[in-house]
Amino acid sequence: MHELFEADRSGLVDTIVFNGIVDTTDPRTGASVQPCLVTLRTTREVFVGLNLNMVDPSACLQHLNASVSKRPAELAPVRPVLEFDMVDKRFVDHVDVLADLDQRPNLLKLSPTEFESLIQNLFAKMGLDTKQTRPSRDGGVDCVAFDPRPIFGGKVVIQAKRYRNTVDVSSVRDLFGTVQNEGASKGILVTTSGYGPASYEFASGKPLELIDGSNLLFLLAEHAEVKARIDPSELD
Repeated sequence: MHELFEADRSGLVDTIVFNGIVDTTDPRTGASVQPCLVTLRTTREVFVGLNLNMVDPSACLQHLNASVSKRPAELAPVRPVLEFDMVDKRFVDHVDVLADLDQRPNLLKLSPTEFESLIQNLFAKMGLDTKQTRPSRDGGVDCVAFDPRPIFGGKVVIQAKRYRNTVDVSSVRDLFGTVQNEGASKGILVTTSGYGPASYEFASGKPLELIDGSNLLFLLAEHAEVKARIDPSELD
């Protein structure tokens, strides 16, 4: 991350995500595995404030709100902040990509009801007991879910925003307020667009998870077997 920020003399790069992935063999099965053992997102402003010659590595990672494997020697993975292979999931699985595009739904063209059902079904596929509530004014959906796992589970508030433009940080603040008001253990904000640095900075260290459009497409393909698209050009 230091090398990337250092090489960007014009200051064009504001945020960097790093996933530390090990290419190794699972001793239990002998299969090739690529577990992610450390993952973090940081901004230029935060990173340039570090004196890397003086920091303790573990303390520095904690300061950057990194997720680090609890048992790296056992290859216990952590969930990456961002899945970098999600674009490949969308395009390289098909030989004739152009011929197949028309068969894949454009999420921006779904009706509010269809989009609500899509989000609810997705999290149900991921193991949550979902309860859909009334739609919000922008055509998104609020969904209350329950993670049945003991200790780690609990009430989860899910908000979805079918946006073309970047989600404002105020929406992230509103989600945090909803989490507190609902007594939930976690809040998840899902959008068809993306988030700015201020949103990630606000969510850092809080029980909030921000899922942008690319991650949404990856999760739909991974858990619901839905090969979707997000194409604003079709709305013009």
